[in-house]
Amino acid sequence: MTTWTAPPAHRVSEPLTGDERAMLQGWLDWHRQTLLGKCTGLTAEQLRTTSVEPSTLTLLGLVRHMTEVERGWFRKGAGGRRDLPEVYCSPDNRDGDFDDVATADAEADLATFLAEIELADAAAADLPLDSEHQGRSGPISLRWVYLHMIEEYARHNGHADLLRERIDGATGD
Repeated sequence: MTTWTAPPAHRVSEPLTGDERAMLQGWLDWHRQTLLGKCTGLTAEQLRTTSVEPSTLTLLGLVRHMTEVERGWFRKGAGGRRDLPEVYCSPDNRDGDFDDVATADAEADLATFLAEIELADAAAADLPLDSEHQGRSGPISLRWVYLHMIEEYARHNGHADLLRERIDGATGD
């Protein structure tokens, strides 16, 4: 019996030229694949491993969190699908994405992440960057959502760098 490991990421170089939409989408895709790259080759147990005490942060928790974030900003916010439930969190368990990983199915969670990315891209595909939805403190443009998502991934990819290095010593982009 072979042990499941996270598959390779399909990261391409970040865009250096292009119109605004292509640049935003390209950088977002690059960061998405960077997070997956930090998971590549690790077992489910390794993905669920906390690595930097006293933090309970794990690579799988980051993947699950970004699944929630993709759904929240693109499908629920920009796409107007406010009826969609959260994937791992609930009103009684706001941090279920990060906290409930001890027995989580890493293979299923990575598949959910990839599916949510496709759905998020589809929700935004036909919307102009200037389209707006109502946020907690006022209107939010799709352009802002893209910029925020790039920032969110960049921050969490830094966490992923440290987690991966503590797990097996791997470093890199």
